[in-house]
Amino acid sequence: MHVTALHAAGFRNLAHGPIGFDPGITLLWGPNGAGKSNVLEALCLALGGHSPRTRREREAIAFGEDVARCEVEVAEEGGTTRYLWSLSRFGERRRQAGGHPIGERERVRPPLAYFHPDRLDLVKGPPATRRGYLDRASDLRWPARAAVRRAYAQALAQRNALLARVRAGAAHEEALDTWDRRLAEAGVELIECRSQTLAALSGPFAQAAIELGLPEPVEVAYRPRTEATEPEGLEAELRERRSTDTERGYTAHGPHLDDVAIAAAGQPLRRYGSQGQQRLAVVALLLAERSLAAERPAPVALMLLDDLMSELDPDRRESLASRLAAGGGQAIVTATEPDHLPASCPRLEVELGAPDERVAPAARIAA
Repeated sequence: MHVTALHAAGFRNLAHGPIGFDPGITLLWGPNGAGKSNVLEALCLALGGHSPRTRREREAIAFGEDVARCEVEVAEEGGTTRYLWSLSRFGERRRQAGGHPIGERERVRPPLAYFHPDRLDLVKGPPATRRGYLDRASDLRWPARAAVRRAYAQALAQRNALLARVRAGAAHEEALDTWDRRLAEAGVELIECRSQTLAALSGPFAQAAIELGLPEPVEVAYRPRTEATEPEGLEAELRERRSTDTERGYTAHGPHLDDVAIAAAGQPLRRYGSQGQQRLAVVALLLAERSLAAERPAPVALMLLDDLMSELDPDRRESLASRLAAGGGQAIVTATEPDHLPASCPRLEVELGAPDERVAPAARIAA
């Protein structure tokens, strides 16, 4: 399964017409501002339903156009599926797969793994970002376990709502007993899921990170808030903190506050890593997540790597290209120079077209 073509119309500075992709690694190169990131954003919108660059997606509609439209062709067993995303200036939004409507945030195949400079938050940002990565990786390895996270989120929402009522004097504190128990049961199961996922990720992450140049030892570890391994233990901890939670009006203990620690050479990268080291760690995490998906009879994630290669020396670029090729999936990499990937990789050059009075400069893709 791989993306064969992107058709964009009225989308940022991309010229109308198809852009073709090979099954393996493709280098998308050109000067800064030419539109390389726009190509990756268009792929994300058509396949994933959201922009990795902005929440104000109307910004993607080209100047002078009423509608932005991105359509992606994906080759899979049995034929080709076309995925569509479009948005008008009047707010009309469409998403389709094979001509059928799909939900705005519904994930489709192939899955995406996207690196861009803002993804450094995966290392240096808040714990919620790392929890999200861990839960996504867990869903890839054990899709059925997504129900565990949903059960925990529902129990947490109910307990928080009840805490607010108790605080307002509209409910008795004893009513929390039921939700303490349910939250503890789902919480211990969620912790177990995350622990098993980190155990599976740690080896591939360390291997990728070391090959990309991070200093040894390289580690990624789960940091739960509780040491409880049975529901009774977590339930007791929740009960001990009940008065404090009631004063605050929300639950301040549990796996919804857990974190993931990422370190190299014995130092946490969040605090002491350089920006280059943090970039390498993010890429290593994405490669580790991809390796988990490859262990299952499921599509390997499409890797979209934006503005990364300039941070790597030639040896690390070669190592990254080798790992991408060994993963067996498809990757599209942007760079400012054509020699940022081995000569064996197909290249597409992005060139700024001449501006006219109606639209912004159009990016032309040339093989």
